[in-house]
Amino acid sequence: MGHETLIDQLNQWLEEQEGEQFEFKEAKNKYSSDKLAKYSSALANEGGGRIVLGVTDSRPRKVVGTNAFKQPDRTRRTLMEKIPLRIDCLEIPHPDGRVLVFEVPSHPIGTPIKYEGRYWSREADSLVPLSEDKLRIIFSQGGHDFSAEVCHGAGIQDLDSNAIENFRRRWTDKSKNKKLAALSKEQLLTDAEVLLGNGLTYAALILFGSKQALGKYLGQAEIVFEYRSSNASGPAQQRKEFRRGFFSCYEELWDIINLRNDLQHFQEGLFVLDIPTFEEQSVREAILNAVSHRDYQLGGNVFVRQHPRKLIIESPGGFPVGITPDNILDRQSPRNRRIAEVFAKCGLVERSGQGMNLMFERSIQQGKPKPDFNGTDNFNVVLTLYGQVQDLYFVQFLEKVGHETTASFGTHDFLVIDLVHREQPVHAFLNSNLHKLLELGILESIGRGRGTRYILSRRFYASIRKKGTYTRKKGLGREHNKGLILKHVTDNAKDGSKMEDFRQVLPGCTRGQIHSILKELKKENKIKVEGRTRGALWYPRDNN
Repeated sequence: MGHETLIDQLNQWLEEQEGEQFEFKEAKNKYSSDKLAKYSSALANEGGGRIVLGVTDSRPRKVVGTNAFKQPDRTRRTLMEKIPLRIDCLEIPHPDGRVLVFEVPSHPIGTPIKYEGRYWSREADSLVPLSEDKLRIIFSQGGHDFSAEVCHGAGIQDLDSNAIENFRRRWTDKSKNKKLAALSKEQLLTDAEVLLGNGLTYAALILFGSKQALGKYLGQAEIVFEYRSSNASGPAQQRKEFRRGFFSCYEELWDIINLRNDLQHFQEGLFVLDIPTFEEQSVREAILNAVSHRDYQLGGNVFVRQHPRKLIIESPGGFPVGITPDNILDRQSPRNRRIAEVFAKCGLVERSGQGMNLMFERSIQQGKPKPDFNGTDNFNVVLTLYGQVQDLYFVQFLEKVGHETTASFGTHDFLVIDLVHREQPVHAFLNSNLHKLLELGILESIGRGRGTRYILSRRFYASIRKKGTYTRKKGLGREHNKGLILKHVTDNAKDGSKMEDFRQVLPGCTRGQIHSILKELKKENKIKVEGRTRGALWYPRDNN
């Protein structure tokens, strides 16, 4: 089933017009990793697309197979080090040869993708530098960066020396550049691009400002922490206001959250697991996102509200232009680019902007509900991180997957596994991840066509001693289909039912599968048949 579906998908792609979304290359024996990176940069700058190796680039396209990149997952990881985007690779075992498909997302809004010092694009069959007009269009998408503006009147005396030294230490550790230790504060901040020739930027105040300076120039650059033991209204049990540079309060904010961060202890036979209610890296990423993306021209504060089993982070400004809850895992658009760049320099965030992906992955891996944005509107972003572990067996399942497979898994792979586990539909844009997981034997399919359903695989249910659950889920599709057939036969007892009717009732089943169900119902003495072949009519038994 998995192979057939992948090949069907490939056949559809072969009919596509090479251009905006596809780049086809024969690459029979090898392909340059340098060219792969350049084409990835070009596709990203043109809105994203696919590079298909092992296929002729002229119509009618044919599969010729490729021997390039024998270890595609390693190639993918290397490519992501060169191109700061989440690139996926799909390996398709076609009868005429192996095909590799590299899936490249669009550039982040306002940020073209550079490789070897150039922004690339495609022109006919050639790679060329991105034109000035197209660059200007991409840069204009990013909008205005308030954090890069100079705060007139503010100076180096308005900054907290401890916050600056905290940043210096982190930047030195990240860059391995020991010369940073000898730089003056002024030169360090100049090199970080938060101190300009004409003054101190708002980014410098937000990250390093003293309490007095923030109160004078930017009072809304404040993080307010609250702890509530319930959802009841009224004053919080604890409240602390952080009106000072982010680098002087970042660690203290985590420490105050961690005070009530209990461990959820689980033991199932020899399997022992302690899962923190609030996973540290996810919480830190959520706070960094709030500081990077909030609108500092609005008057509200960032609120971090802790409850026993959830953490709510609210920041002013709504989503940046082009970002929605549906695409937030695939697009990044920092509203305050200068702040985001400082975070990247010292290793607090990655330039590829995978913080949100990490939050989703860690929640799924720990058997918790996925983060959600309920309550978000045009003026506030509300992010909720849930702490309650819901399914220990699913945590065991994912650990088993990690131990028994050598493939690496991305956010979208975890999303598919989680959706199947929760018996929710898998969206079409996740099809390539679905096919990958079927190929690896992590998921199984039931039925065909539109009626196909997916379940977790038998071997993993067996490993967590849930064979009965697997049998129930596997058989659910057939029993459901039998019920539909029997109901149709019963409802049409007077005129009888034809095979064509059953094909409409079960469009996802083949003729052979329907024949098998009819034979089973007949053997159970629930239906009978009159006539043969195409003229056969099915009726309910009198006792039915």
